[in-house]
Amino acid sequence: MHDQFIRDRISILRTKQGISEYKMSLDLGHSKSYVQSISSGRALPSLSEFLYICEYLGVTPKEFFDTELEEPQLVHRLTELARMLSKEDLTMLIDFAERLGAKK
Repeated sequence: MHDQFIRDRISILRTKQGISEYKMSLDLGHSKSYVQSISSGRALPSLSEFLYICEYLGVTPKEFFDTELEEPQLVHRLTELARMLSKEDLTMLIDFAERLGAKK
């Protein structure tokens, strides 16, 4: 993956949640221009900071890099909720999802 992909993906995921660069920077414990410096290409986060950014944005690193996921934050939330379901409930959820997929 290229540096620009990382910058763009952070911006897209941040924007989908309605979070400003300023707020995200402060929430991450950095100066107010930290995220803007990433977006503009002046900086890239360290690996540990990248993992923290993923957590902040509500995605796993795998979901972050999965370009086929249009809504990785929603997929992550659904996965987290599905982990708490019984086998029967998971089966019903799969059946429902398959019916929805068939309609497309």
